[in-house]
Amino acid sequence: MSENLERKMKILIINKFLHPNGGSETYIFGLGRGLEKFGNEVQYFGMEHPGRIVGNNVGSYTTNMDFKSTGVKRFTYPFRIIYSLEARKKLRAVLNDFRPDIVHLNNFNFQLTPSILYEIKSFARKNRHEIKVVYTAHDSQLVCPNHLMQQYISGERCTSCISGSAFNCLRYKCIHGSVIKSLLASCEAILYRFLKTYQLIDIIICPSHFMKKKLDTNKILRKKTVVLHNFVEVNNEIKVEELFTDVDESSYVLYFGRYAPEKGIDTLLNVINMLPEIPFVFAGTGPMEHEVNELLNVSNKGFLKDKELADIIRGAEFAIFPSECYENCPFAMMEALSLGTPVIAADIGGMPELIREGVNGELFTSGDARELREKIYLLWNDPERRNAYQSACNKSLFLSIDEYCRKVVRDVYQ
Repeated sequence: MSENLERKMKILIINKFLHPNGGSETYIFGLGRGLEKFGNEVQYFGMEHPGRIVGNNVGSYTTNMDFKSTGVKRFTYPFRIIYSLEARKKLRAVLNDFRPDIVHLNNFNFQLTPSILYEIKSFARKNRHEIKVVYTAHDSQLVCPNHLMQQYISGERCTSCISGSAFNCLRYKCIHGSVIKSLLASCEAILYRFLKTYQLIDIIICPSHFMKKKLDTNKILRKKTVVLHNFVEVNNEIKVEELFTDVDESSYVLYFGRYAPEKGIDTLLNVINMLPEIPFVFAGTGPMEHEVNELLNVSNKGFLKDKELADIIRGAEFAIFPSECYENCPFAMMEALSLGTPVIAADIGGMPELIREGVNGELFTSGDARELREKIYLLWNDPERRNAYQSACNKSLFLSIDEYCRKVVRDVYQ
């Protein structure tokens, strides 16, 4: 990489998971690679895990916390998810060795806890070493204790903790339907609101205007937020003709992602059942896999990645994103559009920001099966419109990793 971007920096990326686990991990691994391309030194801090693929020079990580475990350790979790002495101690070792210029936070609540913010500032003060703290808001955790803005039992979208008391999390049992877990989440949110802990963050990257609007309801946060949509990573080494080598040449509509109620799978399956003449392909896994497999016009490919997933995406006539929870800036939707596949998406969260309605995709009212059915039927039976949408889809709609990192370095880190 020949371009020189001001001073080279030491950047510590913090995320609870340091193994492939979801969108946040896709983000941190891509961000780290991009930053290193520009000559920066990057290390990572989070939980130890057998699948960990990034790390730090001193090998200092917190103990892996599995909230689904049944061992003795689970009894200590109620104390450790609010404030973690272990996280502070393990992070201290990394800070003393690495002495970063930037600490870039991602998902850290519960497993690492906001206590790490105090450790970062304490280290900077004691060592007279300036550290800029950046946070990417992959979700609404800073203002919503269950981070989804959705009640667990009813599935209803909810902003009660944003507009009122965080004890609404307990009221609606928003953490896995558990009174104890929801109480702890409420207490964590109230404690760190009272302490104004998040004022220790210098700048917050919001991947959507929607997320910025939600975080800006907090007067401490609103002075720190900036919008920067996620990057998209498309393998440019794959030739176009190679993308179709493993795909059935017949036409189909695609859903890829998690098979779960909050993703709108109930609504989508109801619609699919009303459109028996249209073939659908699903790629993913989740708790509703049995229901997916029951439909005769659905071919379930299971979890796919890399070239296999690219094949399926590029081969689709269009893709469906029917989420009934507030998506932020979904990588899956960006990937589809970047690979030339138009989308029909629910009109909530940050999803409407990613498409040009009537140009490369369409929106429908989230949860409205009748409207979704109509959108799918009309687009499936209008090849001229589909071709026009496909022509408007390309990777230039979004920033590449290099472009994203260049913007972060210049506009956020400096």
